[in-house]
Amino acid sequence: MPLSSYGQFEPALAYAAEATEQTMDRLLPKGEEGEARVFQAMRYSSLGGGKRLRAFFVLAGATLFKVGATSALRTASAIEFVHAYSLIHDDLPAMDDDDLRRGKPSCHKQFDEATAILAGDALQALAFEVLAHEATHGDPAVRMVLVSELAKAAGAHGMVGGQMLDLLAETQGRDIPIGTITRLQRLKTGALISFACTAGAILGKAAEPMRAALLAYAHDLGLAFQMIDDLLDVEGNAAEVGKATNKDAAAGKATFVSILGVERARAQASLLAQQAATHLEHFGPSADLLKQAAKFVVQRRA
Repeated sequence: MPLSSYGQFEPALAYAAEATEQTMDRLLPKGEEGEARVFQAMRYSSLGGGKRLRAFFVLAGATLFKVGATSALRTASAIEFVHAYSLIHDDLPAMDDDDLRRGKPSCHKQFDEATAILAGDALQALAFEVLAHEATHGDPAVRMVLVSELAKAAGAHGMVGGQMLDLLAETQGRDIPIGTITRLQRLKTGALISFACTAGAILGKAAEPMRAALLAYAHDLGLAFQMIDDLLDVEGNAAEVGKATNKDAAAGKATFVSILGVERARAQASLLAQQAATHLEHFGPSADLLKQAAKFVVQRRA
């Protein structure tokens, strides 16, 4: 049953997660060769957990332009591979030093640091291998745009750049203006969300105004997402969130919550989610799931 046949967000998200998981399972390497340990680490860190929200955005965007299921699922899998790689590296002692991820030991705790680094590297490479394959789209020009846009989102002007800013921010404590925190999070978290939300438009060769509307939606939603993440670090617990909480406060790190306070951060996240939904008016009822996703982002507990 295609995603477009779902009227409510939660069953649609569950479908997107299951369908993407099955596709990822088929695309991930397996075997008993000498390098099997890195295969195991890749599968351990990318399968069997997570909301697959980024995959949902790809599939929901693809339905707006009647993109085929294979193209959408392969693209969704690629972004989930990049996301998994980023979490593996983010958990390393040299980065955020987290022992838990999605309620189980982080990759470097389950295996070792060297294997975790290699698993992350391999997952990133696999993402681009998947996008470049003709099975993802018959038009080489479309595949080239997908590869280029994901590279920008994941690289030094996107997620990696944001992580660098985050590491530098740790040395500055809480004396950081909100504009700097906003830019940091737009890169670290928002860039991948933006790719996920616009990938369907790329696959469907949509007109630029439609892609721009989805980009605006992603821009506001990405900031709301991070504000809720910051709130969960303060108000959540490890059992719900699936990782250690209160780490930012303990480290004296500047976040949206430390700058705005709990109530203002929550109110701002809600406002951003509402604003994100307004960017989708052009699409009419076909964008209802994406509108519901904006509400979910600010109501989630994990």
